[in-house]
Amino acid sequence: MANESTKTPCESKRVLLTGATGFVGSRLLGRLVAAGVNVRCLSRHPESVRVPSGSQVEVVAGDVLDEASLARAMQGVDVAYYLVHSMGSGGDFESLDRRAAGCFAAAARGTGVRRIIYLGGLAQEGPELSPHLRSRLEVGRILTESGSQVIEFRASVIIGLGSLSFELVRSLVERLPVMICPKWVRTQAQPIAIDDVLAYLVGGLDLPAGASHIFEIGGPDRVSYADVMRCYARRRGLRRFMLPVPVLTPKLSSLWLALVTPVLAGVGRSLIEGVRTPSLVRDPGAASAFDVRPMGLDDAIDSALAEEEARFSRSPLSEIIGPDPSETRVQLGNHILDCRSVRVDAPPGRAFGPIKAIGGPTGWYYGNWLWKLRGLIDLALGGHGYRPRGSAARYARRPHAGDRIDFWRVVLCDSPHRLRLFALMKLPGRAWLEFEIERCDGGSIIRQTAAFDPKGLAGLAYWYVLWPVHKKIFAGMLAAIARKAEAENTLPQGETKGLAHDR
Repeated sequence: MANESTKTPCESKRVLLTGATGFVGSRLLGRLVAAGVNVRCLSRHPESVRVPSGSQVEVVAGDVLDEASLARAMQGVDVAYYLVHSMGSGGDFESLDRRAAGCFAAAARGTGVRRIIYLGGLAQEGPELSPHLRSRLEVGRILTESGSQVIEFRASVIIGLGSLSFELVRSLVERLPVMICPKWVRTQAQPIAIDDVLAYLVGGLDLPAGASHIFEIGGPDRVSYADVMRCYARRRGLRRFMLPVPVLTPKLSSLWLALVTPVLAGVGRSLIEGVRTPSLVRDPGAASAFDVRPMGLDDAIDSALAEEEARFSRSPLSEIIGPDPSETRVQLGNHILDCRSVRVDAPPGRAFGPIKAIGGPTGWYYGNWLWKLRGLIDLALGGHGYRPRGSAARYARRPHAGDRIDFWRVVLCDSPHRLRLFALMKLPGRAWLEFEIERCDGGSIIRQTAAFDPKGLAGLAYWYVLWPVHKKIFAGMLAAIARKAEAENTLPQGETKGLAHDR
C-alpha cells in the first residue's frame, strides 16, 4: 500500500460516486478502483452495486433526493461524481433533476466537498433545446451554487454497450431493412466512445484546484445520426436503405420507435427531442487540458460490439440473467437469452453426467427426430448437417474445447460446472447452448440457457417463429436430463442405466 508521500493525486483523494449501477457509473467504478482511488458509492439499492473483486469499495445506502443521506455519504469526501438523471423515471423528470441537484449542492456545501465532477449533455443554450438537454444544463448551473469547484463535461452522443443513444441506433438498424428517416436523423453530432468519456472523468480528478470549468467532449468525426446508422450496419454486415421524409414529429417518431424498439419506448420521445439538437464541440479546451485522444466512430462501434462479445463469452449466462430459477428471457445487447432451471437430488458430479454425454449415441434426450430433421435441413442448405462422430466411449468422456458434437462445437467444458456449445448449423445469426451446475441444499440446480445473436430482421424472425418449437424441445430436454441425473444418483458409483430419450 502506498504511503501518503508516494500516492498519486488520484490515490490521495476520497471519492463519492453516485450512479454506480448505471451505464457510465458502473464502468467508472472499475476505472477508479484500477487507478487506486478510495471510492465510496451511494445507491438506493446497495446490493445492486457490482464491486470489483478484491477492492475496498465502500457502498452506502442513500438517495440524491434525501439531503440527510447525502450529507452522511459526503463526510470526509474530497471529490463527488454526479452521474444521475431522472429521464427514465416517468413524470416531470425536469423537476426531479432540479430537486436532486439542489440537494446534492446543499450537501456538498455543508460537508466541504472540494470538487464535483458532472457529466451532462453537449448543447448550446437556446429556445430550441429539448426538455432533456435543458435539464442537463440546468443541473450544471445548480451544482455550481454549492461553492465547490465543478468540472462539467458536456458529452455528445456516447457510443457503448448499454448507452440509450447507441441502443436506439442498433435497434433500428437490426430490425428495419428499410428505414423511414425524418429530419432529425440528419442532425450533426460528434459521437464519443464510452472509454474516452471514462478517461475524461478520471482525468477530472487531477485537474488543479481553482475555478469551475465546462469541457465539451466528442469524437473526431462530425456525422449525422444517419451516418451512425450506416456505420453500424457496415460493421455488422447489414444492407440498409433509408427513405427520407420531410416531417415526422417527435411524438409520431416515438410511437414508431415504440413499435420496433419497445425496450426504449419509455424514453423514446425524450431521446428524439434531444437528438434534434446538434451536439458539436465548439470549445476545444478539453484537448489541451487532458491527455485524451478520442477514437473515431468506426473504432467506437467496434469497441462496443467487442465489449458485448467479451462479456457474453467470458461470463456464465446465468450471471447475466440472474438467480431466478424460473424461465426467463432477457437481452444482452443484441443477444437474446432464454434460461430455464431445475433442481435435482444429485450432487454436481452426478448432475453433470448426462450433460457431458449429450449428443452422438446418447442423443439429445428429447425429440431426437426433430434434431435429425434440423440436421437434414442444414445439410440441404450447405451446412454441416447432423453427423455424429466418434465412438460411444469418446462421448462418455468429458468433452474438450474444440470437440464436435453433432452440429455443435464445444467452446467450454469446466466439469462439473459448465458446458457451452456453439451451433455450426446454417443460421441467420449465431447460437449457443449452455448448461451450468450449481450446488444447492444437498442437491444441484441445472441451468440450461439458449442464446441467439440474430443478424438483422431475418434473425429475429427465425428466433420468434421457431420459439414455440424450441421452447418445447428445451423444456423436454432439461426435464429428461434431470430425471436421468436423479436415476443415476441412486446407483452405485460407476454404474449407469439407460433412459428413453426420444418422444
